[in-house]
Amino acid sequence: MTAGTLTVDVAGHALLLSAGRAAFDPQLCALFIADAHFGKDAVFRARGIPVPAGTTGESLARLDALVKTHRPASIVFLGDLLHARESHAQETLDALSAWRARHRALRLVLVEGNHDRHAGALPDAFGVEIVKEPFAMGPWALCHHPRTVDGAYALAGHEHPVYRVATRLDRARLPCFRFGARAGVLPAFGGFTGGFEVNERARGEAIYVVAGERVFGVRT
Repeated sequence: MTAGTLTVDVAGHALLLSAGRAAFDPQLCALFIADAHFGKDAVFRARGIPVPAGTTGESLARLDALVKTHRPASIVFLGDLLHARESHAQETLDALSAWRARHRALRLVLVEGNHDRHAGALPDAFGVEIVKEPFAMGPWALCHHPRTVDGAYALAGHEHPVYRVATRLDRARLPCFRFGARAGVLPAFGGFTGGFEVNERARGEAIYVVAGERVFGVRT
């Protein structure tokens, strides 16, 4: 097993869940990433909210590490690649362009999310295929919004799920993967995205939390 990953069975298919907040299908050689929200820090600053710069660079460094580890042939973004129209700021586009230049051979697919429709597409030079949900790939129906799809297992984003874990002395809200009988949701990839606590609604599902460089299952 690759360090920082956990291999799980999802509806009879193997997925490698990464502490980098992504999932890798070794049969398809495809990396699945939800809710990158690139350029969100630039959006906030453009709107007069003084937040630190650098979250896009951190996310791209994590993406570099995932590509180095898994050597995917394709990356499918499950919606919300960009955060808003101001994500087209030059600093963000320059960072994305430099990343794309390092990985020109990769197929990039974007399952259009709600933020993507408002943000607008990246320039054609980035070579990102834009598709509607559900996008069929192997056994998966790849979506942005959580849903079920007849004849396939749906993988989605949008929710930014986190799971509350607690001891007698402390508690934390950790990004998580959640898998039900017919559909699953990936954690938000972006580092400046917040999270929606799913403890109550996820009862009976398989939950895997990300804690530092580890991914591990929790009882629900």
